[in-house]
Amino acid sequence: MPDAKILIVDDHEDTLYALESALAPLGYLLGRATSGDEALKQVLRGQVGLLLLDVRMPGVSGLEVVRYMRRVEQTQHIPVVLLTGFGPDHELTSAAFGLGVADLVMKPIDPWALRTKVRYLYDSHRRHLALEQEIRDLRALVKGQSVAAEPAPRGALPHPDARVPVQRTPEAHDGEFEQDRT
Repeated sequence: MPDAKILIVDDHEDTLYALESALAPLGYLLGRATSGDEALKQVLRGQVGLLLLDVRMPGVSGLEVVRYMRRVEQTQHIPVVLLTGFGPDHELTSAAFGLGVADLVMKPIDPWALRTKVRYLYDSHRRHLALEQEIRDLRALVKGQSVAAEPAPRGALPHPDARVPVQRTPEAHDGEFEQDRT
């Protein structure tokens, strides 16, 4: 996912601008949305590697966006940082972390702390996706080789390396072991 963007979602234009300015030094591709509906459409189109999402917006709230994302396989692992300007709220915190958000950040936001969190979450997500792709590629390779190889007898698994000698049981060495004990 080389061109995945960080999607910034807030219903206030000045907040979007401030967040874009704070994240610009990271050099990542940034996208913006001004509503939960718009955010969901962009996320479902793909190529979103991280979501910075305001909690309270008119229409679809940030929590509703996360609830929907967690039910859809293609979006359930996208890291989400929720943003709120309404101060600490135990109910919100419980709901947010119960949905698996990566963090809940209070406004006004410290740009240095935000950049550190975003860099870590975005890069971790990209590494995770790269590993998943590598696993898919390896499975396809193994499946392709197993189809081309001779089928093993039913019920028997082929030895992973035919050059490894067959192990002998201790009963086969009873005479040797008796001599060693004396």
